[in-house]
Amino acid sequence: MNNVVFTDFELITPYGLGVDTCWEGLLSGKTALAETNRFDTSAFKSCMAGIVPGLSYHKGSSVVFQMLEKVLAEHAIPPDAGLLLATLNGEMDRIEEKVLYDRGEPHDSCMHELLASARALCGVADKGLVVSSACASSTVALGMAASMIRNGERDCVVVVSCDAVTEFLYSGFSSLMALDSGKSRPFDLEHAGLTIGEAAGYAVLMSEERARREERTVAGELVGWGMSNDSNHMTGPLRDGGGLALSIEIALKVAGIAEGEVDCIAAHGTGTVYNDNMEMAAFRQVFSTPRPTYSVKGGIGHTMGTAGLAEALIALKTFETGLVPPNIGMKTPAENAVGWAAPESVAMEASHILSTNAGFGGVNASLVLRKGGA
Repeated sequence: MNNVVFTDFELITPYGLGVDTCWEGLLSGKTALAETNRFDTSAFKSCMAGIVPGLSYHKGSSVVFQMLEKVLAEHAIPPDAGLLLATLNGEMDRIEEKVLYDRGEPHDSCMHELLASARALCGVADKGLVVSSACASSTVALGMAASMIRNGERDCVVVVSCDAVTEFLYSGFSSLMALDSGKSRPFDLEHAGLTIGEAAGYAVLMSEERARREERTVAGELVGWGMSNDSNHMTGPLRDGGGLALSIEIALKVAGIAEGEVDCIAAHGTGTVYNDNMEMAAFRQVFSTPRPTYSVKGGIGHTMGTAGLAEALIALKTFETGLVPPNIGMKTPAENAVGWAAPESVAMEASHILSTNAGFGGVNASLVLRKGGA
């Protein structure tokens, strides 16, 4: 069996460019969420968003392409790597430009166009594949990449993910009454909705044998992955958390570990009442005792299809530093989160971290990461 490891990776978030930049922002306890003037929000429930600084909107390249240019400016992606592009909406601002200003053509926003751009930026020969599984997209893509490597189909796959804050996306979540009127507060007693954010990043997954042979630095392992579907509602999750619990159990089985070996949980934690309650119900079904549980969305917002990749890369920092980041925005944990989620960081030498994500259509996806050498 081929062990799957993380080698090269990078991330851009509302905190700025770099995994370390995001990590330092989260540990500071200060949110990167703020009022946005990217478009008029007066008709919406909220004016808050997580915006990456220094990007232009409706002026040339799409927001996601600008982010990808930054994160892929310097990379160590082998040219023979397989390519998976994970995104929810891709270059939706290209469609907005056509509708609002009659610039460009509708096909400019097609996913295959963004895939071609990602392929060129990565410098790989593989034609690639788009993975669009709602807000679990990059989690699903990481699991697919790991499966390909473990099964011997590939010995190296790069997962690229990106999603941007656009008026289209913002208006959609506002119409669903899913936005917090302020800044999102995952697992807080007064959680009232999500705040949309944007991010882009990539991760190179490689067989441990190839990584060692090429003397690449190993940041951690991806040892388990699982998926399920609620088949419950177009947007709402199964209230009892049974669907997510199933994906966690599958991931633990693939990883070959018991629930007691998971040290902490990088949760989806959107800040909506439905999601947060569902997740806590799922965790209580799987785990016999509480685990330190956190969401990065109080810091960077809900970055849609890129949420899972951001979680995984931040989890690698927990392995490196022995710290579990805080739940930014939390003042008092919700009743069902007491003993699990906390407003401050926690010191912990973690060996295994569970990462969970869920999305519209009932999709659930879970990953188990292991510390390198653990």
